[in-house]
Amino acid sequence: MNSLCTLSKILQVLKEAGQINQDVVDSVRKYIAASQIHPDGTFLTPQPRTENVNPSRLTLPFTARADQAVNPVAAKLLKVMVSKQSNLCVAADVTSASRLISLAESAGPYVCLFKTHIDIVEDFSPQLIQDLLAAAQKHNFLLMEDRKFADIGHTVSLQYSQGIHKISSWADLVTVHPIPGEGVITGLKSAVTNLHRGCFLVVEMSSAGNLASPNYVASSMEISKKHPDFVAGIVCQTSGTVQNPGLLQLTPGVSLDCQNDGHLGQQYNSPEDIVMSRGADIAVVGRGIIQATDPAQAAQEYRAKLWAAYEKRVSSVKNV
Repeated sequence: MNSLCTLSKILQVLKEAGQINQDVVDSVRKYIAASQIHPDGTFLTPQPRTENVNPSRLTLPFTARADQAVNPVAAKLLKVMVSKQSNLCVAADVTSASRLISLAESAGPYVCLFKTHIDIVEDFSPQLIQDLLAAAQKHNFLLMEDRKFADIGHTVSLQYSQGIHKISSWADLVTVHPIPGEGVITGLKSAVTNLHRGCFLVVEMSSAGNLASPNYVASSMEISKKHPDFVAGIVCQTSGTVQNPGLLQLTPGVSLDCQNDGHLGQQYNSPEDIVMSRGADIAVVGRGIIQATDPAQAAQEYRAKLWAAYEKRVSSVKNV
């Protein structure tokens, strides 16, 4: 029995018609070559171990993924990303209120997410929060407090809702270390029963020598599956970690010059690598923007490069 038309011929016809690009042709041909089998069903060549990556998470447009997000903040963030054509998060690690608001105003038009460490602001006051909320509304971005909660449920519920910062009253999103177990999530949820809020689980970090083992990552992802109403996304470094298209992958460690910071341990990747290879939906940029002579111009440049990488990622297969 012979085929009327081979898959290779079909690929060539589709390419000549402009329906797929050469990258797709090469990828499929590579798959075909690697999938040849003996009559007994064994592969002609040994199969390397590959990451189990859900292609829909990496290739579905953000507009489609917004409909699949269970957490309302995740859905809102995806819509903001589309409307602003931005998958940029700025890490505003500054110690003065005026500098924080200045960054919110200068970088705000180009970011989808503004990430704070509110506990390092030396002159914090309730007015700072009002100014941040005003900037977020003006420039259409969400606020994330990078608190990295990591305690028992009762304690984190108080850290989240009480104290001088009252994080739950203004931060759309917070970061959480899942190391205490599922109780850290239930504790946070108990503090915001009447608010649309969410969290990002920190399952991998960009610092050299971090201790996130494969087992820890897998266990953390199981926790996320139990709380889709509150877990908006995952902070991680590898494309295979997040497979649910309703979850967002947030990846820190992006820089235009890709130079590491020596003894501080931060490791950097280019905008294209962070999106295409590491699977980031949102990339975090800190010093590349906040230490720039013109933070607005730097944010605009990062936004353009990151969004171009996202468009390249989804367009490579959208016509297959």
